[in-house]
Amino acid sequence: MWLTLEAAHAYSERMDAEIGQLEQKLAMLIAHTRAMREANQSLRRDLVAVQEKNRDLATRMHDASARLDELLARIPVE
Repeated sequence: MWLTLEAAHAYSERMDAEIGQLEQKLAMLIAHTRAMREANQSLRRDLVAVQEKNRDLATRMHDASARLDELLARIPVE
């Protein structure tokens, strides 16, 4: 089955339009992927910082608890 020149031109225009739409969608997908990757990296950095702070606070709580235990041990029992 052969296309007439007019039908081939219309077919080509539709195909070009679809390819253009796919290119736009792909560009958007790439942009969203990059943005999500950057956000993920930022969240990972934030998580590491929060985990470090949590460890520091846990250590400080442990040290404070130990000092309180020492102070309580020094209080004379009557």
